[in-house]
Amino acid sequence: MARRMKRRGAQLSGVLESESIADHIFRAAQIAYCLAILEGVNPEKSASLVLFCNNGLLRTGDQDKVGVRYFDLKAAEKKAFAEQIQSLPEKLRKKLGELFVEFKERRSRESIVAKDADWLATAIEAKEYLEQGFKGQQEWLTNVQKALETTAAKKLLAEIEKTKDFTNSWWQGLQKMTYQKLGKR
Repeated sequence: MARRMKRRGAQLSGVLESESIADHIFRAAQIAYCLAILEGVNPEKSASLVLFCNNGLLRTGDQDKVGVRYFDLKAAEKKAFAEQIQSLPEKLRKKLGELFVEFKERRSRESIVAKDADWLATAIEAKEYLEQGFKGQQEWLTNVQKALETTAAKKLLAEIEKTKDFTNSWWQGLQKMTYQKLGKR
């Protein structure tokens, strides 16, 4: 389901093919792992928190900030998540339930890092869409900037924002001529 469900927020600014929930979770988990190392907390736990924190919305739907104003999303996600894990073995159900609550309530430094990673994944998505011409995405970057709590996440967002052509920056400088002329022998 995570692969099929698209993120709704970007669609408000006109993005027709927004990333999936699975895309978002994958990116956020990798960011959480890296941020945790930079912040001196457990990277495996931070990444695990991200991996399971959005499962409830696979039943409630990925509500955008406009739609969520009209119902209690926290209660709905909590109920959905509880139903999702109810048939799992008790040991697993207990652990996943603890991770879910820890993330939602930000009970630890790892959960704060995990939430910052979730926000940064959203910021990266917004920056990519902004570069494609979806101007409404600037508000997402501004909101993420206000929400971040960790030093490492704030530094990373500053780099993301100032990088020109961020979408293509990962491979710039790596291209080299692969064609070789046949010379005289």
